[in-house]
Formats: sequence, C-alpha cells, structure tokens
Amino acid sequence: MSTKRIVLAVSGASGMPYAVSLAKALKQRDDTELHVVISLAAGKVLRLEADLTPEALADGAFATYSPDDIAAPPASGSWKHDGMIICPCSMATLSAVATGFGHTLIHRAADVTLKERRKLILVPREAPLSAIHLENMLTATRAGAVIVPASPGFYHRPATIEDLADHLAGKVLDQLDIPHDLFERWGH
Repeated sequence: MSTKRIVLAVSGASGMPYAVSLAKALKQRDDTELHVVISLAAGKVLRLEADLTPEALADGAFATYSPDDIAAPPASGSWKHDGMIICPCSMATLSAVATGFGHTLIHRAADVTLKERRKLILVPREAPLSAIHLENMLTATRAGAVIVPASPGFYHRPATIEDLADHLAGKVLDQLDIPHDLFERWGH
C-alpha cells in the first residue's frame, strides 16, 4: 500500500467545519500522511466557528508546522507530496497564491506546489465575489490550481452542518483520488 502525503493548510476565512471534516477524514486513513499548517487568523476563526484550538484540529496529524516557519519541509520543492489543500482559502491567501507572494508557509508551500506541478486545491469561502477575487481564481487555475468553491450540494439531503461539510470534503478528496464514503454519490 502506497502512502499519500497530503498538506492541509487552513487560512483565516470562515468555513472551519470544512477544514474539520477534511482533517478528520484524512487522519482516519492508514494510507495518508497528513501535514497541517494553520494560520494565526485561522486559529481565531477555528475557536469562533468550531470551538476548537489549532492543536485539537491538528491532533493526530503526522506533522504540524508553524505558519511562519518558511524553512519547514512543505516550503521546499525537493520535499515531495501528493497534494495540498487550502481550506478554507481566504481571499488574502488566494491573492498570495495568484501572485506568487510567499510571505507565510502556506503561501510559500502553495507556490512550490504549483511550480512542481503538484495538485493544489483551493476552497474559497466568500460571498459575494469581486472581480479581483474572480481574476485571482482564474489566475490560480491557469497556474494549475483547482478551485473547489465551498458550495455543497443538497441531493444527498443533508440534515446537519456536518453533512454539508462532509459533502464538500468528499469533493476535495475526489480531486486527490482519495476514496471516501463522506456522501452518497449521485445515481446510487
């Protein structure tokens, strides 16, 4: 069995239930090595939206890195991984990714992921979107990122916030070819 090394970066946008669902699903897999980076702003939003500390979200991950540690492994192209997720992805983080501005570990790791042609999945959570946001998404997409907007479907008849978050997490895991049972697929 081959182990997938996945980087989960959490920025300070609203949408922490999505990050919680992704972290939980990835930590439960025996074939996945989860590496976590949580921005300072994300730590504050995580407490507000999910009553969790950054340490609780990262508990059980293979490794956790400080957002200001630009010498951490994910900042280097020679450190191989199988994909990076930024969930939720703030508009400031999206802007940094679109312009190659590597100010934090999250930004630098995303830049390295794109330059090495690895999978980068951005989960923006903002409404409404300005022309600047849309242009940044288009720029990031053209550079190789995949945009998975935080807009869950309802065909699976979600009953809880967790059901909605799991649906989106499943869509992200699909992009990384990671099997899951987070939602019932259409037509089944």
